[in-house]
Amino acid sequence: MTGAEQLRDEQADFVATVAGELTAFLSSRQSTMSTISPDIEPIMGSISNLVTGGKRLRALMCYWGWRGAGGATAAQEVVTAGAALELFQAAALIHDDIIDRSDTRRGGPSVHRRFSQLHSSRGWALDSERFGQAAAILAGDLCLSFSEEAFTEIGERAAAGSRARLIFNLMRAEVMAGQYLDILEEVAGPVRDRAGAVSRAQAIIRFKSAKYSTEHPLALGGALAGAPDELLRGYSAFALPLGEAFQLRDDVLGVFGDPQTTGKPAGDDLREGKRTVLIALALDHASAAEAAFIDTRLGSPDLSEGDIQELRRIIEESGALAATEVLINEFGAAAFDALQALPVEELPKTALRRLAEAAVSRAS
Repeated sequence: MTGAEQLRDEQADFVATVAGELTAFLSSRQSTMSTISPDIEPIMGSISNLVTGGKRLRALMCYWGWRGAGGATAAQEVVTAGAALELFQAAALIHDDIIDRSDTRRGGPSVHRRFSQLHSSRGWALDSERFGQAAAILAGDLCLSFSEEAFTEIGERAAAGSRARLIFNLMRAEVMAGQYLDILEEVAGPVRDRAGAVSRAQAIIRFKSAKYSTEHPLALGGALAGAPDELLRGYSAFALPLGEAFQLRDDVLGVFGDPQTTGKPAGDDLREGKRTVLIALALDHASAAEAAFIDTRLGSPDLSEGDIQELRRIIEESGALAATEVLINEFGAAAFDALQALPVEELPKTALRRLAEAAVSRAS
């Protein structure tokens, strides 16, 4: 078997095992929840539906961090950690879609939209939108609880005070802080000092997405396998700039991506009012009139297709899109340089390189 075949088979086996772990975990919780009331089933179904798909980036980063630190192939500890990360990701997506008022996720209705539709289809009383959001908040909270339960099942390697536990706890806290900074910038950005907009947007990227998408999962896998501090620092030097490049690519796709590929409406980030690095750079380089147009129309509830096209034009012609692509390339180069220096065997290094290439150049 060639190295490429070994990598492919090992990674596929891990992904399949994590999927099985998630199914078994949620099935056991479904049994518990059904004793409360059969009416709970839609919440459990929404969680199961969300963790069924996705790229498994965080679980895979954790796995190859584990393997790079000498962990055994598909050991139970890293499989359970991968499942815990997927449950946390699902919780973050559910809450993020509520905050962003996003109606779609992976080409279908988002969780709060599914509950709004359930309300309407059953002819229930009161407001369907409010019910949908309230039910989805609870589904996301339940996902967070399940993520903690799953992580605790790892056992001694994830016990209180362990390096892995500290990373897992920090990851969750940073995501919440980053999410708050994101919504704060949406409302305060238009009246704040524009000179600091890019640095504020970069801080949001770092704490809301980059660290929990790549840096913390990779370090978590390493810590579970007993990686020394030097290796964990090397993991961070690789994975943090990779996560920043990954989120910048996501921001570009949120404005210019193909809906058939991304599963989101065209210009979705513009409708949601996201003050990304892309937007901050446009505000920096656009004319006064164009900057005023961004401030007044970004996130407007009545944003038209014409407005979206004009915002795209300003972003592109101001040089913000090109500048963002430069940043993606710079972060990507820093990540690949750090990867090359990692003292790990060739198989995990190759796997991490492929994950990094896919993250930086992806179209969805």
